[in-house]
Amino acid sequence: RLFHQHHKAFAPLNFSDYEAINRCEKEVPEYFNFASDVLDKWSQIEKERTGSSNPALWWINGKGSEVKWSFEELGFLSRKAANVLSGPCDLQRGDRVFVILPRIPEWWLLNVACMRTGVIFIPGTIQLTAKDICYRLLASKAKCIITTDALVPAVDSIASKCPSLKTKLIVSESRRAKWLNFRDLL
Repeated sequence: RLFHQHHKAFAPLNFSDYEAINRCEKEVPEYFNFASDVLDKWSQIEKERTGSSNPALWWINGKGSEVKWSFEELGFLSRKAANVLSGPCDLQRGDRVFVILPRIPEWWLLNVACMRTGVIFIPGTIQLTAKDICYRLLASKAKCIITTDALVPAVDSIASKCPSLKTKLIVSESRRAKWLNFRDLL
């Protein structure tokens, strides 16, 4: 707080709104949603701009395949992913979802979808064991888990011990019994 009282001595006055908020010069909006207040604004700017623009997401895997999404595409896909979370997954604002995915495009997409819906995104590393997953599900009371084929056996082995877990969502080309498929739903 002491630093913020004397901020004019340390910083120029031409900061953006976000920096002004950090300096306690501007009110924090009562309702702020990164997905709609920032991503969708960049999408609108992108639509109005002529010529090429930088991608919002540019992902390249180890084999050289790439995914490149504009801000408009990321916004559109994140709204579809938000519909998956609030529809088939039956998640509401404040519910928790435990996401154990490698850093594939769907990880980023689900992260933004959670921001849109107010669902709490709990990231986890793909190195977690069944015991680790069970502990985190019990501690967080997550209603949904999202992962890939590699961790399905671990999740299935502990799911019965986690009473809050209602939905299991897999990001995969394959189908699994008792699992919703994210790519199919998207």
